[in-house]
Amino acid sequence: MARNKYDIDETLQVEFNYSHLKRLGRYIKPYRKDMAMVILLTTLSSALGMLTPRILMEVMDVYIPNGDIKGIVLLSLAMLVIYFIISVILRMKITMTSRLGQNIIHKIRSDIFEHLQELPFSYYDDKPHGKIQVRVVNYVNSLSDLLSNGIVNTITELFSLVFIIAFMLSINVRLSLICMAGLPLLMILIFIIKKKQRVAWQKLSNKSSNLNAYIAESINGIRVTQSFTREQENIRIFNELSNEYRTTWMKAVKLNFLLWPAISNISTWTTSAVYVVGISWLDKGMTGITAGVLAAMSGYIGRFWQPVTTLAGFYNSLLTAISYLERIFETIDEPVLVKDKEGAIEMPPIVGEVEFRNVCFSYEDGVPILNNVSFKANPGDTIAIVGPTGAGKTTIINLLARFYNLNSGVITVDGIDISDVKIKSLRKQMGIMLQDSFLFSGTILDNIRYGNMEADDEKVIEAAKTVRAHDFIEKLENGYLTEVNERGTRLSVGQRQLISFARALLADPRILILDEATSSIDTETEILLQEGLKHLLKGRTSFIIAHRLSTIKNATCILYVDDGRIMEMGTHDELMNKKGLYYELYKSQYQFL
Repeated sequence: MARNKYDIDETLQVEFNYSHLKRLGRYIKPYRKDMAMVILLTTLSSALGMLTPRILMEVMDVYIPNGDIKGIVLLSLAMLVIYFIISVILRMKITMTSRLGQNIIHKIRSDIFEHLQELPFSYYDDKPHGKIQVRVVNYVNSLSDLLSNGIVNTITELFSLVFIIAFMLSINVRLSLICMAGLPLLMILIFIIKKKQRVAWQKLSNKSSNLNAYIAESINGIRVTQSFTREQENIRIFNELSNEYRTTWMKAVKLNFLLWPAISNISTWTTSAVYVVGISWLDKGMTGITAGVLAAMSGYIGRFWQPVTTLAGFYNSLLTAISYLERIFETIDEPVLVKDKEGAIEMPPIVGEVEFRNVCFSYEDGVPILNNVSFKANPGDTIAIVGPTGAGKTTIINLLARFYNLNSGVITVDGIDISDVKIKSLRKQMGIMLQDSFLFSGTILDNIRYGNMEADDEKVIEAAKTVRAHDFIEKLENGYLTEVNERGTRLSVGQRQLISFARALLADPRILILDEATSSIDTETEILLQEGLKHLLKGRTSFIIAHRLSTIKNATCILYVDDGRIMEMGTHDELMNKKGLYYELYKSQYQFL
């Protein structure tokens, strides 16, 4: 997938086809009985409503001329009962359709979010997170009205249209045909504008995605924005994106609004034609047109165009929904590139032997990151990985945790190819602390326990003490129950790093992966931390990426990585005696001390 950003419109990988509507139908299928009940009740309501013009015709043509006051009163009472029943049914319909729609929306949103949990890092590397979020929230929400009322109303209105046409034809065929003469004109208009409507709503979904992506990026980077006084530039970019959204929205709704005046005009023309012809034929021989017939037809004409208007509205909603369904199903269909292969086995309890054999990897075709990387770590070894920025250090541990697939080569743990085991069974036996010390909103206790949800409070506190986080946590207003906001911005970078460290250790891993675990910790705390880790690292295979070379002097083996290759390998003393790249790096850090 090509990299994307907030000012680049997304392109659909697979164009929409009408099988997507069938796919949407599968979400509706579990609720088909409830939906059938709603349709039945609403159809009954519609059928009862169709009786009123017929009753009015009888009153005008029979009861009034005969002076039957009692009959008129009884029919009036009957109409009151009919309207009461209709109001009760409509109330039931609103409640049931709202519940149905939200149940379906919940299932669609759940499927997207569940799939997002499985997608590899590469998917998130290539797409602004705001563009992912808008699919889970905004796009799914946009289907709410369609699923809550649109489908039920459309089916109901189709039945209503049949009833209305039947009543109209039973009263007068000629006037009915005049009324329906406008339908071919409406169908021609719909056929002409439907493709333009779909394209317009596709463009609008792109602009909405771009705007959402920039808002998310701006919020996440607000501290940098204010630090560099970039507020005005950000406002300019936001206004530019917002204007693009506004312009695109106006074009889309203009196409949508073409149907409403068209229906209004066509209904006015046909209604006028019915009145002109009906009045001219009134009481003329064999036409069968009376004042009551004309009044009844007048009532049915208004009702005839009401479901037509509803159907046109559903058509507009469907075209709008299609542009969002394309994005929703594209996300659900995004291939899970890093997944358990067929026949994958559970990873046995790890002893800790890790080997890379001729591993090659690239994030993008033609841009190699690792090239024939080979090394071996025995159980209990501490492997330190050093080198310049961008050399491929973090990539090595990402591949060990199977966050990406290899281009070629093999990685084994205890002699087992990690591509042959179930991913979760492998990662459950690893403690991983990446560069981003991400904390979730919630308590500090919950954030540390994230590494082992079954751990009790004592184990959480023990892990915090090991990494020297306990003292500062105890000083907070509520100790371990102190609430931290998203990303833990109430805490210092070093404090967040210690909490993340405790989270990794709480998993009681056989393989421990630390990516710049002490980069934001002060020297005094780092010394204490190293003392606390000595017993923890014993018997575990550990991989440590560190820029502070003082923290890895006691490592079993140090790998100097540059340009995707292991340039040097050995202990601290061996590499210092060699006076090569590691020696130069070490000297550059301590030449002024």
